[in-house]
Amino acid sequence: MEIVKKQGPITGEQIAERLSLTRATLRPDMAILTMSGVLGARPRVGYFYNGKTPDKLVAEKLHKVKVGTVKSVPVVVEENCSVYDAVVTMFISDVGTLFVVKEGGFLEGVISRKDLLKITLGVHDIHKLPVGVIMTRMPNVIYTDQDESVWSAAKKILNHEIDALPVVRQKEEMEGRAGLEVVGRLSKTSIARVFVELGEDGQ
Repeated sequence: MEIVKKQGPITGEQIAERLSLTRATLRPDMAILTMSGVLGARPRVGYFYNGKTPDKLVAEKLHKVKVGTVKSVPVVVEENCSVYDAVVTMFISDVGTLFVVKEGGFLEGVISRKDLLKITLGVHDIHKLPVGVIMTRMPNVIYTDQDESVWSAAKKILNHEIDALPVVRQKEEMEGRAGLEVVGRLSKTSIARVFVELGEDGQ
């Protein structure tokens, strides 16, 4: 890379000569550098440095990955669901966030693991208490849509210190108003999976 940066465009033969190697020995390394996008190559011109470090390439890929391609199935409850049933749903589904929806799957609120823990440690009867009492309500819910980049959505998760975002799409409700239909979930696990896949692609 340093040779190409300083002297490019430069042919494979010239690089091999400077490193005291054969062209055949160098070929696999050059193939990796060009396939990863760090170096460019043109016939009869040679190799050239395109100004992209591996970190920049990973960032570019993250900006290109859309939420809709990595979202998972949302776990939802209705507003009149009891706190007890919400705890059971969260445990069985193995998630850290539940999305509260009304008829038609429209987003009304979000319940986190912390919300449920706080209320169950109190003196309330969680069999009778509805989740609507403890949930974070719209319009205070942070959400994403299928066309947003994973990079941008991940920043929302970090900035607001939450575990997951509801993935929504605009849809008209029965009353004729525009609402947000829950169509997926983007969690920290979803984002970690993207990083793992990017790492595997680069091997």
